[in-house]
Amino acid sequence: MPNLDPTTLRISRRTLLKAGIAGAAALLLVRWLYTPTSSPARPTSNALDPDARTIIAAIIPVLLDGALPSGPEAQSARTDTLAAVEEAIAGLAPATRNELADLFSLLGFPPTRCFVAGVWSPWPEATHESIASFLTRWRDSRFELLRSAHAALHQLVFAAWYADPRAWPATGYAGPPSLEVG
Repeated sequence: MPNLDPTTLRISRRTLLKAGIAGAAALLLVRWLYTPTSSPARPTSNALDPDARTIIAAIIPVLLDGALPSGPEAQSARTDTLAAVEEAIAGLAPATRNELADLFSLLGFPPTRCFVAGVWSPWPEATHESIASFLTRWRDSRFELLRSAHAALHQLVFAAWYADPRAWPATGYAGPPSLEVG
């Protein structure tokens, strides 16, 4: 077995720069390959493109596990929450919407979905466990960027759901006060 002297394991500055440039080039290539060419990146009528809607639709039941109603009202609650997330995103500043579009592009592109999120199946087929695992890894990541992405997804979904009057009874919120003057 060779001697593993820590001084011989150092990476040279040149090697580090080459690796950084190669990584940046790879990220640019992936972004260029995934950029849609046939339609605008930001649809005018919707804040989310179909891929982003699919991603959010897959994440909603995992983030709101136990909070969403069950039975026949469950699908309606998920659909309304998705619409509320889209409405919230439409109201954000353009720079923030662009950052979210980049996040959804990352999560929608199969190679980066697999390697960055760890979700190996397409979003509609992903299991509850794989999505929950991805969200937990990002929430607890040592990388601020992943924690921020998790926080954005979490806050958008929770704000959309808890703004819905169907969520209020479970939290004990009676609704906004009446402004009637007696």
